[in-house]
Amino acid sequence: MKQYDRATRLGEQILRDVSELMDVELKDQFPGLVTFTYVKLTRDLRYATVYFSFLGKPEDRPRIEEYLDRERRRIRAMVGRGLRMRHIPEFSFKFDPSIEEGMRIEQLLNEIKSDDTEND
Repeated sequence: MKQYDRATRLGEQILRDVSELMDVELKDQFPGLVTFTYVKLTRDLRYATVYFSFLGKPEDRPRIEEYLDRERRRIRAMVGRGLRMRHIPEFSFKFDPSIEEGMRIEQLLNEIKSDDTEND
């Protein structure tokens, strides 16, 4: 059985904490659904990239990115209170298009399926 390394455990903890913290805050400010999908930490655990996806109006996504970038120090401080570490990682936020791409692929497959049933 393979042991999880510290970066993986810490990334999972940061993901849970950021998700819980931002769930209420983003819901009140932005229409749509913001989901934090993955945290990638550097080997030295100094920097954390938090990936998020957004389902909603495309024009709202840049506002969410600006908000997360502007509030990243406050988010880091709040998440850092629950972590037992000497140095809390610096946060950066990046958009993760995987959910949107998955929905687009599913839509294309459904279109192909409906075309096949019409041709039969």
